[in-house]
Amino acid sequence: MACIVKGVAARRRAGTALGAVSVAAALLAAAVPASAEAPAAAPAPACRSGHLVPGGVERLGVDAVRVTVVNEGPGPCVLWGHPTVALAGQGAPSRARALTVVRQGSARPVELVVGAAAQTRIVFIPVLGEAGGYCASGVEPFAAPSMVIGVAGGRLQLAPDDGGSFAVCGTAVRATAFSPVP
Repeated sequence: MACIVKGVAARRRAGTALGAVSVAAALLAAAVPASAEAPAAAPAPACRSGHLVPGGVERLGVDAVRVTVVNEGPGPCVLWGHPTVALAGQGAPSRARALTVVRQGSARPVELVVGAAAQTRIVFIPVLGEAGGYCASGVEPFAAPSMVIGVAGGRLQLAPDDGGSFAVCGTAVRATAFSPVP
């Protein structure tokens, strides 16, 4: 019986010692200054209109363009979503045309360091024929020398890189979500 009592007592002492070690380890961990821990990187803020500048409009055949925007700073930012699109009306707001955007694909956050670019592809129903073209649907074609895209709470006016006009049939375009420029 003495042997059993000694075994129980020994186990209690070991449990108490183990508990004391656990408490001491917890106290030591709490005593480590916060500056010794690895700093967590703060996420970049959402891009604002003041961050982004036009990067260009590249034609991708007769019915699509690739629009690029560049983060001009002052720091990194995150761009998210799809653009809004309008065609500028040759200097007269009454001659502008807002277009309905049919969103293509899922939006994902695009982190842009200063100088990095993001792009979207905009697809429209093209005007057919030569000068004075027509729309297969019978609607009147609309042409404008520049496009205005809404991005990050602001608007950017862009002209095609080839100096031509945007000519569309209808009032809708398809646009992909912004993605990083490879």
